[in-house]
Amino acid sequence: MRGARAQTNTGSKEGVNLSKQQKKKKETTIDSFCTGNEQRVNETDGEGSAKKKSEIPANWIQALEELKMQFKIQLREAEDNWEKNLKTKISHLETEALELKQENSVLKAKINQLENEAKEMKDEAKQMKDEVKKMKDDLQRKSDQKEKDNQKTKDEIQSLRTRIQQLESSDLTRQQDTIKQNQKNEKLEENMKHLIHKTEDIENLSRRDNLRIIDLPEDHDKRKSLDIILQEIIKENCPDILEQEGKVEIGRIHRSPPVLNPQLTTPRNVMTKFNNYQTKGKILQAAKKKSFRYHGTTVRIMQDLAASTLRKRKAWNMIFWKARELGLQPRINYPAKLTIFLQRKVWSFNKIEEFQEFVKKRSDLNRKFDVQAQNSRESSKGN
Repeated sequence: MRGARAQTNTGSKEGVNLSKQQKKKKETTIDSFCTGNEQRVNETDGEGSAKKKSEIPANWIQALEELKMQFKIQLREAEDNWEKNLKTKISHLETEALELKQENSVLKAKINQLENEAKEMKDEAKQMKDEVKKMKDDLQRKSDQKEKDNQKTKDEIQSLRTRIQQLESSDLTRQQDTIKQNQKNEKLEENMKHLIHKTEDIENLSRRDNLRIIDLPEDHDKRKSLDIILQEIIKENCPDILEQEGKVEIGRIHRSPPVLNPQLTTPRNVMTKFNNYQTKGKILQAAKKKSFRYHGTTVRIMQDLAASTLRKRKAWNMIFWKARELGLQPRINYPAKLTIFLQRKVWSFNKIEEFQEFVKKRSDLNRKFDVQAQNSRESSKGN
């Protein structure tokens, strides 16, 4: 484009010079034309004026002169018009040349800008090339390091596999030992349960002559001894026993625990050991038939049992009272077995889980017993 515009400028200058030369040539030609005509007319007049004057009429000469004058005038007008047109064209060409010059300067500026941008792009390309080379070196270094790490990992995996095989071998031996140990533990658990049951049973047997008096106010202890209070309770609630046997013989009587806890709001229980088992049994049977009272206070008398047995019996409390409300005639038999009377048959349960399974199978009882909720409430009270 730059070359094309340069050629345009050169062509415009050559066109201006050519038009000037043509104008000069034309002016010379017109003058020479008029002069030549005059000379030819004069020569013709000098050579044979006498002859022409005699041959050409006077009106033709006058017409010829008029034609000459018209021709000169037309030539002058044409020359003026041609000069005006030439000046206009020259002006246009100069304007175009100026515009081309301005465009040329703009193009030069753009070329310089493009050259600068090309230089910047070249610098950026060089920088990117350096960065790519650096990244390539980093990738190569990382790849080498990764290969080393992979090899190290493979070695570690192989080592772990060897260790796993050893552990599996030892684990198999350990599993066999564990199975044997579990069998021993099961036997030990069975033996322990049996021993606990025997111990609990022995403890209960050792307490078979004992009764537990509950809710007896401790204020009476300050005025009378516990053995006298017991004699008065028996005399007030079951005097027939005293009439038959006279004074009830007591081996030992005390409160449990022996030390008073000021935070307790209920009186401590009274533990009584009778010398005569039959007398103790009569008093317990009388206490089951009616509530005992002492100086206007209701007291409860029950069999003294081991703490574990009492906890088992206490777990039946909610079920026991609900069964009593439903008329199932519940009883807690030794050591902690619940019995109910349903559909002319006695049903017994050693554990609460057995009673739950029994209730689930009977829709009429399942709606009335919410055993799980009762157990949760009972356990929360115990905590």
